[in-house]
Amino acid sequence: MERNSEEYNRILDELTGYCTESGKIDQNLYVNYDVKRGLRDSTGKGVLTGLTEISDVIGYDVIDGERVPTDGRLYYQGYNVEDLERGFHGSKFGFEETMYLLLFGKLPNEQQFKRFVEMMECYRELPRKFTRDVILKAPSKNMMNVLQRCVLTLYSYDDNPDDISIENVLRQCMELIAQFPVIAAYGYQGYKHYFHDMSLVIHNPKPGLSTAENFLRLIRSDKKYTELEAQVLDICLVIHAEHGGGNNSTFTTHVVSSTGTDTYSAVASSLGSLKGPKHGGANLKVQQMFDDLKSHVKNWDDEAALEKYLTGLIDKNGFDHSGLIYGMGHAVYTNSDPRARILKGYAERLAQEKGRTKEFELYKKVEEISGRLLAARRRSGKPISANVDFYSGFVYTMLGIPIELFTPIFAIARIAGWSAHRIEELVNAGKIIRPAYKYVGTHKEYLPMEDR
Repeated sequence: MERNSEEYNRILDELTGYCTESGKIDQNLYVNYDVKRGLRDSTGKGVLTGLTEISDVIGYDVIDGERVPTDGRLYYQGYNVEDLERGFHGSKFGFEETMYLLLFGKLPNEQQFKRFVEMMECYRELPRKFTRDVILKAPSKNMMNVLQRCVLTLYSYDDNPDDISIENVLRQCMELIAQFPVIAAYGYQGYKHYFHDMSLVIHNPKPGLSTAENFLRLIRSDKKYTELEAQVLDICLVIHAEHGGGNNSTFTTHVVSSTGTDTYSAVASSLGSLKGPKHGGANLKVQQMFDDLKSHVKNWDDEAALEKYLTGLIDKNGFDHSGLIYGMGHAVYTNSDPRARILKGYAERLAQEKGRTKEFELYKKVEEISGRLLAARRRSGKPISANVDFYSGFVYTMLGIPIELFTPIFAIARIAGWSAHRIEELVNAGKIIRPAYKYVGTHKEYLPMEDR
């Protein structure tokens, strides 16, 4: 039988039908057995599955036993991320300080920070001929797949890949944190060259520059960037670096690390999680939604037209018919997302530099109208605020970063958090993570093939 022949496709369709029918479960059973679907309870709150000291995500205060919505707060190793952002103001090395804080539980002094940055610069260099033999030899249209494939291949370049002692895992994690921006940038350059027939541009990272500066330098043919551009990207990396142990990719890190597997396998698994559009790809959806909005609403000052468009989204009559206004709402935060608050300020500054203040005002109007419409529709009394994805795609666009690199930037930042959580899992030597699934099928008697 030839692959993709008429007979092949007919049989595949038949098998797909069997598979789909076999996989169906009566949805009422989830209620009957009180199954915590998505590891969440009936209110949507995450089921407690572990303990961590790495970060704290707060969306409400508890007063007299009642949960009261509040402005969201995010803490890295006990430090409020908004205090960190204020402390980093004007710096392009905030992400490097954040890496140190997440990995070692404290902020570095000048000497410690200098040594750490020098080590990360050494780790930034990829193995000899790796760019040619791995990144460029098998280019991909998806940069997350490039990262995942390269991470798994780096296992083969490590002389001690399976040693899960803390010293060895720390070394591996620091190497991967340093190498992620280089791999993503080179993967994108290969994609442009092989799939769009553009010139292949490969710059070497420059010592003395921050992660944000080097990334902008690596993806731009002229290597140029402004001070504000580097500061904004640095803050983007800071606020995406960590978000508690329960988000899907970080929980994946804990689950896979609990088996005792190697660092490369654990990080590749987390990358697979982050690639999903329900997790790391949300900012891309926001950008696509705004592109659709602009095609339907020509006058951005017409709030009635904007409200009509957004109502259509909620009613599943517009864009992707999902009923969602992407970038609005969060599983934990209520009144506001602290990351969105930070990024909104930087988006305004960057919009002024780029001459895109009118577009920034459009985002503000959509945020306000959407929050009002969603809160009224849900009638829960819970406020609906913008999350970090609402402004991040707009910021990346103003930075000239192509959409193919939106989710990889998330990975470049979040691997710092993944690494801290992997080490935390190994230090505490917990049991292998194994939640339960209840069997709800039927037991059947085996029949020989001739009797089926």
